Amino acid sequence: VQLQASGGGLVLAGGSLRLSCAASGRTFSSYGVGWFRQAPGKERVFVAGIGISGGSTKYADSVKGRFTISRDNAKNTVYLQMNDLKLEDMAVYYCAATPGDVSTTPIWYDYWGQGTLVTVSS
Repeated sequence: VQLQASGGGLVLAGGSLRLSCAASGRTFSSYGVGWFRQAPGKERVFVAGIGISGGSTKYADSVKGRFTISRDNAKNTVYLQMNDLKLEDMAVYYCAATPGDVSTTPIWYDYWGQGTLVTVSS
C-alpha cells in the first residue's frame, strides 16, 4: 500500500482544513487507517483512526469534537476534517495503514504516507 497525504497548509486559529490520504496498491479497504501528527522536537502521536468499514472511529482526547475522520473506499481515500484549529494542532500530519484494528501506537502500522504540514497562526 502506498499512501499520499495532502491538504495541509496555513490557516488562522479557529479555521478549518481537510486532509486527504489517498492509497494505491493493495486492497485499501482491508486496512484500518490512522492519522498521526508530529510537532518539532516532539514524538509522533495518534490523532484519529478509522476501521476497515468506517463503522468504528477513535480520536485523541485533544481533538474530540473538532476533528472528524471518514473514508471512501470507492475512492481509496481517508479524510480528516479539522475544525476550530488551535495553535497546538500545528504539526506534520501523517496517515498510516494497518492490517489489524486501529491502534494509537505507531508501531502497529505497516505503511506510512510522507506527511503534510499544518500551520496554524494566531
